[in-house]
Amino acid sequence: MHEETVRVKSASGTVEGFVRDGVNRWRSIPYARPPVGPLRYRAPQPVQPWPGVRYCHGFGSCAPQQRMYTMLAPGKYQPMSEDCLTLNVVAPKRASAGDALPVMVFIHGGGYMLGSSATPIYDGASLARKGCVYISVNYRLGALGCLELSSLSSADVTIDDNLFLRDLVMALRWVRDNVAAFGGDPDNVTIFGESAGAHAVATLMATPDAKGLFAQAISQSPGSGMISSADIAADYAARFARQFGAKGHEAARTLMTVRPAELVDALDRLVVEGQRDMVGAFAIGPTYGTPYLPEDPIEAMHSGNAHRVPLIVGTNADEGRLFTRFLKLLPTNEKAIERLLAHVEPDARERILAAYPEYPHPDECVRFGGDFIFGSAVWQIAQAHSAHAPTHVYRYDYATRALRWSGMGATHATELLAIFDVYRSRFGRLLAAGIDSRTALKVSDDVQRRWLNFAENGAPGHDWPQYRRDRRAVLVLDRRRRVEHDPHAERRMAWEDFFVAAR
Repeated sequence: MHEETVRVKSASGTVEGFVRDGVNRWRSIPYARPPVGPLRYRAPQPVQPWPGVRYCHGFGSCAPQQRMYTMLAPGKYQPMSEDCLTLNVVAPKRASAGDALPVMVFIHGGGYMLGSSATPIYDGASLARKGCVYISVNYRLGALGCLELSSLSSADVTIDDNLFLRDLVMALRWVRDNVAAFGGDPDNVTIFGESAGAHAVATLMATPDAKGLFAQAISQSPGSGMISSADIAADYAARFARQFGAKGHEAARTLMTVRPAELVDALDRLVVEGQRDMVGAFAIGPTYGTPYLPEDPIEAMHSGNAHRVPLIVGTNADEGRLFTRFLKLLPTNEKAIERLLAHVEPDARERILAAYPEYPHPDECVRFGGDFIFGSAVWQIAQAHSAHAPTHVYRYDYATRALRWSGMGATHATELLAIFDVYRSRFGRLLAAGIDSRTALKVSDDVQRRWLNFAENGAPGHDWPQYRRDRRAVLVLDRRRRVEHDPHAERRMAWEDFFVAAR
């Protein structure tokens, strides 16, 4: 059977996609020149036009990372390459003539060191069918895009700062210039992301070059401690270069020639070293106090210097549970928490632990770890941005019996199951078998409807009040949806004091 094809003329040339499940799909459209050879560690350059037709039927390469994270299906792995600056478009098969659709641009997570827009859960067809043009983006990861090395620049080798952030802005420029040809409205773009992708969304809100490129933003479980000052980044850069025996002016030239797989392995060692030595921030992520990102995003929001767009920001009820089994980077046990608090003033330590009265019970440790990274970020962002622009805060509590029985509950990333309509897939039906099935679909439909309404007009529903400092309304997404005012206030205030002191 021959697949139906569909062609669109973009600013760079004609792209051919295909039709499946009632939507048009284009995969791995380049939005920038491949950042290879002399373009490694440089700001992305505009894509070079191509003659004829570019066939965009299959996914290309993802950014270099550990191979185990590139699995697309059992036994099937995505190839990796520095030539990874591509995006995917999914659009309704028959958009109304002359009726441009809202655009939703998704930024994947993965701790700034792993992930791909080709991951099956990020398909986006369900959102597109319900009324948007959906776009998912690759960006440079890890040591090639999210490790700040610009301090190593020399007279003959320049390394630009915040490369992944520049990639994302370049992708948003591509959307502005091309999405109308796919049926989208370039003046109504919503950026949304989860985990590191949510952190990237919050950072884009304070990135001067991103001004005007999006109208709304959704930040799902952003993390604290994922941004560095220029000084901390320079320390990490010097540590990284030393792994290759490179110092001073020779470091940049050395890093231009190292194989990507070696850079990936060296970054893993650097992350462990940074945690061991308590350097002060995660090794990878954005860096402020640089030409491209002058101000810390939270400070920019506080001062009103961030882009004043409507925002949805939220967290999940059991964020920390995922990290007790995988990617053990959070302080979710007594030993890790005591190590963290050893560097905190005694009165601050007492205030924080008073908010967790059952500490050191294992469940309370998991709550501590989830709040330290994710809850605190949501509270800070909501507090800062709500003073200047409409802000809506959620907490995602829904978990099927299978997720609860596994000990995961509504852990990190489980809201993606609702947003991307996974409960209607074969895998999702296993997670939501029997009496869970109807509830899971109801929750999914509710979340999708709110995200799409927000993308259309900046309002996620009349029953979801804005977050304001006097009431702090939080929409709890669960079997029975409800609004709570300042839930877990004592935990919010404990971390507020902690991060104010840290600044």
